[in-house]
Amino acid sequence: MSTSGNGAARETLLFDEQWHFHRGDIHIPYAVKAGRTGGFTDCEKPERGDWLEIAYSDEFSEEEMDPKRWTLVDLPHDWAIEQSYVKHYPKGRAHLPIGVGCYRKLFAMPAEDEGKRITLRFDGVMRNSTVWVNGHLIGTHAAGHTGFMYDITDVLRYGDEGRNVVFVRVDASEYEGWWYDGCGIYRHVWLTKTDPLRVKEWGTYVTTPVVSSDRAEVRIETEVANGYREAAEVRLKTAILDPEGIEAAQVESAETIDGDGERTFAQRVVVESPRLWHPDRPHLYRAVTTVERDGAAVDTYETTFGIRSIEFTKNDGFFINGEPLVIQGVCVHQDFAGVGAALPDRIQAYKIELLKEMGVNAYRCAHHPPTPELLDACDRLGMLVMDENRKLDSSPAGLANLESMIRRDRNHPSVILWSMENEEVLEGTKTGARILDTLARRTRKLDPTRPVVASMNHGYHTGGYADAVDIVGYNYGTYDNDRDIRDKRAYPDRIVIGSESASYTVTRGIYADDEAKAYCSEYGTKLAPWCVSPEHVLRSLAEHRFLTGTFIWTGFDYKGEPTPYNWPAIGSHFGIMDSCGFPKHNYYYFKANWTNEPVVHLFPHWSWHGKAGEPIDVWAYSNCETVELFLNGRSLGTQQVDKLGHLEWKVPYEPGTIEARGANGDVQAAVHTVRTTGAPARIVLDADRTTIDADGRDVSMIRASIVDERGDVVPTADNEIHFAVEGAGKLIGVGNGDPSSHESDKAPYRRAFNGHALAIAQSAKAPGEFVLKATGIGLASAEVRVNVR
Repeated sequence: MSTSGNGAARETLLFDEQWHFHRGDIHIPYAVKAGRTGGFTDCEKPERGDWLEIAYSDEFSEEEMDPKRWTLVDLPHDWAIEQSYVKHYPKGRAHLPIGVGCYRKLFAMPAEDEGKRITLRFDGVMRNSTVWVNGHLIGTHAAGHTGFMYDITDVLRYGDEGRNVVFVRVDASEYEGWWYDGCGIYRHVWLTKTDPLRVKEWGTYVTTPVVSSDRAEVRIETEVANGYREAAEVRLKTAILDPEGIEAAQVESAETIDGDGERTFAQRVVVESPRLWHPDRPHLYRAVTTVERDGAAVDTYETTFGIRSIEFTKNDGFFINGEPLVIQGVCVHQDFAGVGAALPDRIQAYKIELLKEMGVNAYRCAHHPPTPELLDACDRLGMLVMDENRKLDSSPAGLANLESMIRRDRNHPSVILWSMENEEVLEGTKTGARILDTLARRTRKLDPTRPVVASMNHGYHTGGYADAVDIVGYNYGTYDNDRDIRDKRAYPDRIVIGSESASYTVTRGIYADDEAKAYCSEYGTKLAPWCVSPEHVLRSLAEHRFLTGTFIWTGFDYKGEPTPYNWPAIGSHFGIMDSCGFPKHNYYYFKANWTNEPVVHLFPHWSWHGKAGEPIDVWAYSNCETVELFLNGRSLGTQQVDKLGHLEWKVPYEPGTIEARGANGDVQAAVHTVRTTGAPARIVLDADRTTIDADGRDVSMIRASIVDERGDVVPTADNEIHFAVEGAGKLIGVGNGDPSSHESDKAPYRRAFNGHALAIAQSAKAPGEFVLKATGIGLASAEVRVNVR
């Protein structure tokens, strides 16, 4: 991506393409003199012009630098997902090998860029990274989820001086979470070129302290750095553009900035008749900041923001723009089927779209700062966010990571909460309280517009810990004898929220617990000790408005942390959707409660071959007033609906059709029919989008289903499906949602799991069309065409 305007010098380039990757470590000599302290070599640029020059490899062995041992990759890249599952590797890592990997990228800098300020920014590297540029040691970063940047101006070669190389060593042998968080440069890398007189990266802070439907006050703080030796007379212009790109307000300021100095400009404008940001109406504005010197624009910086107000109250919950809103949230880890932790931007948005369809309005980043593109999607699509700091850590590194998160994310209107920690062992201790207080105070200084929360599972009453934050988050408060409700009575001034709830362990399409395969019944009969049903959580929330809302654990299944079983499970069962985004049955329980759409949903399937006459437990979720159940056209009776619960019948099995009809009064509002299926006959493909961008990054999410001759999904089908992409695209990943599957996410084939599988196809960088074909033994094949433009 490249952005510039008004003749300004800023250029931001996506730096993801054409990296060479080496799985395993490489010894790097430590230089001890000249300008290369800590770099590769003490020598001048080698004269050799062959491929080995890419890493100043005169001190490396030929074997280490053999091109055959390096793979050409584009970022984001997660090398762990490319490995085979191994039982003895930590279950938190999904039983996938970890270790060390190296990346290199060769690039040129035009001669006209000399004199500019050049910055290299990494949005996330898992985990400990060391970066060299042209042999110079530039820096190290020991956190896997926070972005970091380096000024590389001094060590670059421009024009005809030669090529440049960036070398990154990534040590992921010590993982950061107890879940799967990938390995490698799994988020974007950016190269930014600016004039020495410029807005600092993450240097704007936009707030809306006064908001009404008639007018809004917008305040903009802008940090400007002067990289010249001499002082500069600076004029700063800020234009506010409305959602259509029309100027709604503008303001100018003038200041003198000393040579090698910085200045923060404080500006204020009024926007008349603002269009307020709300999850149902996510209107976005832009602040376009222009830095001028001697009447000429030298830098332009854009900040997306929303005009909105938020308030958390002691007794009445959450308000946005003065309107009450129950927080209907889920916790989500960052990985996804087929790609591990290295998600293309489109999958970030795809996950939010799936959650919105279910009625989710809030997303908790579990348990770390998210990628920027996730927050962009939440801003654009209308999803509230609890943005979470990784660790309870007030060391200089810990505070730097916290500040990085807040400065980067504080302009996102979707972000409504800063979470300082999750279930730390020091909760409830005096030491923990001091650390938490330091983090909370630093956060309020950087952004006083949002409350601070701690996501706690113990220590609510000791050490003054809970007093350090504005809101007390209860992880599994409903499990612990409704501790959140009892504590509210004991501490009436405490603002509380369900920061993590339910942990309902069920496996899509499974109706009996199976320890050998590590599957959990969708009836919720095998739960971890702290788990409760979603019904318990939502009933408590409905009865106690002061609970504010809840974040269900979790929106999707995720790799690692297999619970309640271990091997052969390599992923969790907590998701309301599986790791591919296929809904489990309790998805419809939430949809019935969290949307206004009439819902009736019946389960299990009705293909119990060989079980004629045996009683089958039939459940239904609905938000209608009544539901009547039919078996092969015969009524089995009508039940009144409690949408916070579920309906049950015992139905002797007979092949045919079972149907639930939901009604409001005498009017039928929703119907769900389930039929006995025949043998698997063919594959059906469904692409989420059949037109995507020709940028080499966009993806189409293609769902594959195994159906019988009538077109009904065969609910137990496990046929192997082979995928192939022809034309302007490529296959980048597959999945099936089976938390015990040891098949590769990078193979061109996958067995269906209970009727379904997923293929992810990525566009080429030139317009055209690709065809994804799916074949399977004994099945009629299918194909889907996707336009790339």
